[in-house]
Amino acid sequence: MDFPKALRQRRSRRHLSQLDLAIRAGTTQRHVSFMESGRSAPGRGMVLRLAESLELSLRESNALLLTAGYAPEFADSGLQAPDLAPVREALGHVLAGHLPYPAVVVDRHGNLVAANEAFPVLTEGAAPELFAPGANVYRLALHPRGMAPRIANPAGWSRHILLRLERRAELGGDETLAALQRELAGYVPAGGEDPEGLGFAVPLRLRFGDGELRLITTVTTFATAADVTLAELMLEAFLPADEQTAERLREAVRAGRRP
Repeated sequence: MDFPKALRQRRSRRHLSQLDLAIRAGTTQRHVSFMESGRSAPGRGMVLRLAESLELSLRESNALLLTAGYAPEFADSGLQAPDLAPVREALGHVLAGHLPYPAVVVDRHGNLVAANEAFPVLTEGAAPELFAPGANVYRLALHPRGMAPRIANPAGWSRHILLRLERRAELGGDETLAALQRELAGYVPAGGEDPEGLGFAVPLRLRFGDGELRLITTVTTFATAADVTLAELMLEAFLPADEQTAERLREAVRAGRRP
């Protein structure tokens, strides 16, 4: 894909006019028009300004630079790179510090990178291959042989996951995420809207033993990352929505409960 087409495509995905983008990037609508028609070739600095104005991910910013004939700006080290050793250590501390509540680290496609000792409480009864290292946590959540049979509010929770994936896939033009979203949508029964919420969040209601866990989630990212791998990591932490859930999780972790 050439630069003019790449720029038009990314601007359109974000529902911005040429004037909107020009104002954000500190240039003119005429200049944006010329760049999108191929009549003007932007400098490296302008491409980076456009990427920032479009709120592109580091991966997308690198890709836009390549279409314009420039080398990538941001390193893509891989999590096992020596430079990211402090990050691996910090994530380990955060995962351990969240106990007795479950927490996972996933990559941009939701593939499992790391998890703490409470995570098996969520995966109890799931097919082993669905929660092995590198497995996809979104597939684990909605697959019929994953967590789905234990979810007491499948309509509300699946809608939360599917909309999240759909928005991310559309914004980033990520076909892998789009394909995953289509696959997972096929596991969810049609209809059955579930309006239940806590007023501020959609809970995950998960059958556990003779009771139920009620959980809400938070997602943390590295907002100041300058490395593609680091920028795409997400830490998803589960929090109890009531004291009964908190106590059940404490008991489960104390007992070393595993699937």
